Amino acid sequence: MYNRMSRIIIILLICCSCNNQLKEKQLTGKDAVVAKPVLIKDSVRNDMADTMNTTAAKIILQPQLVHLQNGDSFYLNIPLGYHISIAAELNTRLRFLAKSPDGRLFATDMSDRSDNHHGRILIFENWNDSNKKFKTITTYLGNLHNPNQVAFYKNYIYVAETGKLSRYEYSKGENKPSNNGQVIATFPDYGLNYKYGGWHLTRSLAFKKDKLYVSVGSSCNACIETEEIRASVMEMNPDGTDQHLFARGLRNSVGIKWIGNQLWGTGMGRDLIGPDKPEDVFQQIDSGGYYGWPYYFQYQQKIYADKQFKDSTRAAWVKEPPKAFLGFKAHSAPLGFEYLKNFNDAALKNSVLVCLHGSTSVWRQRGNSIVRVENNNRYTEIVTGFLTGKTEAYRHGRPCDILMNDQQSFFFTDDLKGVLYYVWK
Repeated sequence: MYNRMSRIIIILLICCSCNNQLKEKQLTGKDAVVAKPVLIKDSVRNDMADTMNTTAAKIILQPQLVHLQNGDSFYLNIPLGYHISIAAELNTRLRFLAKSPDGRLFATDMSDRSDNHHGRILIFENWNDSNKKFKTITTYLGNLHNPNQVAFYKNYIYVAETGKLSRYEYSKGENKPSNNGQVIATFPDYGLNYKYGGWHLTRSLAFKKDKLYVSVGSSCNACIETEEIRASVMEMNPDGTDQHLFARGLRNSVGIKWIGNQLWGTGMGRDLIGPDKPEDVFQQIDSGGYYGWPYYFQYQQKIYADKQFKDSTRAAWVKEPPKAFLGFKAHSAPLGFEYLKNFNDAALKNSVLVCLHGSTSVWRQRGNSIVRVENNNRYTEIVTGFLTGKTEAYRHGRPCDILMNDQQSFFFTDDLKGVLYYVWK
């Protein structure tokens, strides 16, 4: 009896193996257009809280041809079984996305890379399901100072500009604010010129348990700030009262978001200390936490003291920071990210996808992709192909933000060419 059962089990295992090989041949056969699909293998286990899926999965990427209005054509590699379309094309600096309470898609537009007052809040409407494009783009607000993010909470729409955070009463279906709004917080709106290392003019938003969180970047590449609000995440009430520091030492956390009861953020390390150090990061942000800048940085899951500040006077709250959950290659520039809650794909369900904006020095070949966060300091590429060479002429886009649309599709923005992409299964 035992020998008979053993033979049956062996036969079943052989059949399953053959079937899997057949499926793999079907998937990696003639589907690729100009290149073989990229097979990414991993064996990382998930030992995090069950709210986030960081277990590695086999993901096959297949190239799909993209045509832009300016004549640029290139291939983007996306997961096999998915499709991609250009949902809208603006040729401006399209940034962060948000869904309104009445289900409309809003986005920020910072116009260009300069410090300007030409920013807009846009509404994408009248979806054409046959060609996967929006028919109508409406300017909800204009003449804004570098608006990086818009968010909705209760009956208000919140607009984050460089120097201020405003909120307006929001009514279903409106295409313009029905009121003049209210400034509920102000921030420094100046800093060092890019010639001297740059400053960080974006402000990002997140809500949790009737509290509002705002990230404010540093005024410089690496310096000791004289204004406490710099390089921090602020916490306040939704009306702007009771403002206080939630976390410090965050040089430039452009993306912040709550996943369950944990605030997560992307972070960009300082420049000018080499091609590979420090890493950019994806990290937990806790109340009262200090995350290193400018005195410390992270590289290969280790914390190092920044030699530039080794003899500098420091506040009592400065201490060696905790290691970030994940380190990206230096100059990858992680920005927006999304938690794909209950997404209808075993490989992506409850995963976090991060937009890597890419280095301003294209020759570094860093970023310019969307990746999936995994355990053991690893990540897997989900969308690639924006960079096809080592000069700016070969950069076809820079992923900025990503938003889950439903359980089988998501949008993401490219703020180089001003393109809104739609990916669906």
